[in-house]
Amino acid sequence: MATAAKRVSTEKRSSAKETASGPTSKASDDQRVTNDKPMAQPNLSVRLSSLDATFLYFEKKEAPMHIGSVSIFEGEIPFKKFVENLKARLPLLPRYQQKVTPDPFNLSHPTWEFDTDFDIKNHVFRIKLDSPGSEAELVKLAGRIFTPVMDRSKPLWDLYMVYGLEGKRTAMIARVHHCMVDGVSGVDLLKVVLDMSPDAKPAPIPEAAPPPPRPDITRRFFDSLLGGMQEGMNRFMEFQNGLLNLAQSVATDPAFRAMPGLSQLFVALAAPASLLPFNRACSGERKLVWSKFSFAEARAIRAALKGTVNDVVLTVVAGAVARYAELHGQQVAGRNLRVMVPVSLRREEQRGSLGNLVSLLPLDIPLDVSDPLARFQHINSQTVAMKSARAAESFNMLAALIGILPASVQAVVGAMATFPLPPVNMVATNVPGPQVPLYAMGHRMIDYYPYVPVGYAVGCGCAIMSYDQKLYFGLTADGQAMPDVESLKAFLEESFVELRKAAGVDEIKPQVMKAAKGRKR
Repeated sequence: MATAAKRVSTEKRSSAKETASGPTSKASDDQRVTNDKPMAQPNLSVRLSSLDATFLYFEKKEAPMHIGSVSIFEGEIPFKKFVENLKARLPLLPRYQQKVTPDPFNLSHPTWEFDTDFDIKNHVFRIKLDSPGSEAELVKLAGRIFTPVMDRSKPLWDLYMVYGLEGKRTAMIARVHHCMVDGVSGVDLLKVVLDMSPDAKPAPIPEAAPPPPRPDITRRFFDSLLGGMQEGMNRFMEFQNGLLNLAQSVATDPAFRAMPGLSQLFVALAAPASLLPFNRACSGERKLVWSKFSFAEARAIRAALKGTVNDVVLTVVAGAVARYAELHGQQVAGRNLRVMVPVSLRREEQRGSLGNLVSLLPLDIPLDVSDPLARFQHINSQTVAMKSARAAESFNMLAALIGILPASVQAVVGAMATFPLPPVNMVATNVPGPQVPLYAMGHRMIDYYPYVPVGYAVGCGCAIMSYDQKLYFGLTADGQAMPDVESLKAFLEESFVELRKAAGVDEIKPQVMKAAKGRKR
């Protein structure tokens, strides 16, 4: 039988779908997303923020910094019609026609400039598997697509439509650079690219305005100079705001609220994480596996244990990692899993805007706690303490302090960065998605698996997203650091069932959501 590589033939065509999964977690008790309101056209900035630019500065072959997703649809989506439909909607996605342009004077972060040679055919590709293509072949194909660094000479997104899957289904593998979007803004963009009913009648899309003329060299110099000054001032204001949050936390209840969360935060930052089997040098080769669970069961567990869905997710992940460590002969007694949980700082009025608005929350979870209920309570108590102490805002204060540095210094630091002892063991991002089905050209999206980047000796990452009454786990592994990521997938499933039974929650049959008829986008 021919190998998967030989069985794949690729034709360059056109189309694009925004991904909705990245290392951006929004802590939510029920993870509901309102989909009845159309998303406003994004308010785009011309220059990358310090946080956005960080994903460019720290990108290496061993650590590509794009996020992505693998979506599976019922039936075969007509490729040419889909391309035409997407091309008509590009005016709603102006960022996807812009490319990153380095600052010519090295005084500020790069800018977004319209690609005068933009051609959608350079971003969307058609792939045909020998029918019937299995899910295992789709997993391998996705790993090969997510492996290389994206080409910065064009807008930083691409899409692969995969045909030939068993059941005559269509898959969409999407990549977008993390400097463009975070997970929450990616979910918002799904509402532009996809439809909320199979027979949706899109609202009229305005014609794209011609790109503005490029300023002359003098104007560009002053824009660069002022841009660097403005970014530094913005980050300084964020730093001051963080100090005020710290003061307010301590003044409110220093003994019982602020100090536990703050002490855990600073201890987590100061001490290196104990190395787990997948905390090794990375090669850049990507391996993917994924699982899905009942979202109703996850919410029932949350209600029974009086926590959050995010607590459920982290409990399941920690239980799986403990099993994986033992599989590799590591002792778990007295050891912790340090997981970095990205937390969205995006306010409601910022929904629809692109870029990254996130902070990070480091959590230490004991691996030697075998009782899933005790593990859940430990995680819940940590997250509550961190929330009371406004730890996410405090961590954002530290990031703002780094952002005050000149852009040229940040770029040099990123180019020279190496982490033989990673500050965390893994990243776990949890993004709430729409709980109603979405459609592409009338074809229902039945599965959505998110992808999160890894690298710098963090050889494994977990992206979680809820969609259409299901909870999807996407595991990313570096092929060199963690060649047996399939074992962790099996342990995830064991850990979820273990927690569900311990919480006294019965299996819940998924509720099939009916399509809304004639709803406008």
